[in-house]
Amino acid sequence: MTDQPLLLSGAAFWKSFRRNRIALAGLIMLALALFAAVFAPVIAPYDPAASVEITIDSIYARPSAAHLLGTDDAGKDVLSNFIYGSRVSLTVGIFASFISIVIGGTLGIVAGYLGGRTERVIMRFTDIMLVIPDLPLTVVIVAITKPRLLNIILVIGLIGWTTTARLVRAQTLSIKERKFVLRARSIGAGHFHILRRHIFPLVLPLLVVNSVLIISLAILNESTLSFLGLSDPTVVSWGQMLNYAFERGAMSSRAWWVLVTPGFGIVWLVLGFTLLGHGLEQVLNPRTEWHHLTDHPLMVSLPAFPETHP
Repeated sequence: MTDQPLLLSGAAFWKSFRRNRIALAGLIMLALALFAAVFAPVIAPYDPAASVEITIDSIYARPSAAHLLGTDDAGKDVLSNFIYGSRVSLTVGIFASFISIVIGGTLGIVAGYLGGRTERVIMRFTDIMLVIPDLPLTVVIVAITKPRLLNIILVIGLIGWTTTARLVRAQTLSIKERKFVLRARSIGAGHFHILRRHIFPLVLPLLVVNSVLIISLAILNESTLSFLGLSDPTVVSWGQMLNYAFERGAMSSRAWWVLVTPGFGIVWLVLGFTLLGHGLEQVLNPRTEWHHLTDHPLMVSLPAFPETHP
């Protein structure tokens, strides 16, 4: 009987996923946001890039039948800007998270598996990066470079890998001491074979969960940069909408809809990814739901010995 944990099949994963209300709620929230981002040209009532004839009445106009969420200081429809802004947040979150996961996962697996001097060098560099606050460093780098969408994605992705590296290293250290890895090594399996067939499959669930959580952090960082005026001026984002609202008198004009709408979008996406990440962790790692001392049927399987009588 092997001691190698079995990964959930597709059917078993979906069956367990459907029973997890937290993960299901997060998935529904993200599905709605993704649908709005993909079909923005069809859903949005107006084109944010189109020129608008500005009048006194069109500036910070209250919600009406023509503009369900009102207008901003430029007389543009807030609902249309809100729908198109979801594209930027999702793009930055997904691609920046992918960069962070690739870097952090690679360094964590290499450090945990090889150990020795390689591990010390990688982890000391990781500790140095952890000491430096992410957001101030991101602001400085984006301010120095041109604040384009590609630059923002690269900067957020290249800075946010440190937590992933430490988590993956710890998981790799635990896995490489398991019996099935020692057996594979004893029969002459190479390092690449062990990493590909034994280490990576068991690290992958951790990477999936962590990537979902990193997406929410990347969305928050992008919104913060846009709010500080470090956004790509050629695209509409929720942080940029908040920046314009604060700088152009939305508070004094009592145009609450210009502030609440993008703020709601940011909270919606971050909460959706957080719920999905927490739910995936429960599905992929059921041990987080019970203590090792509790009498759980998945924890210990005792062999049934026949009763012996003297």
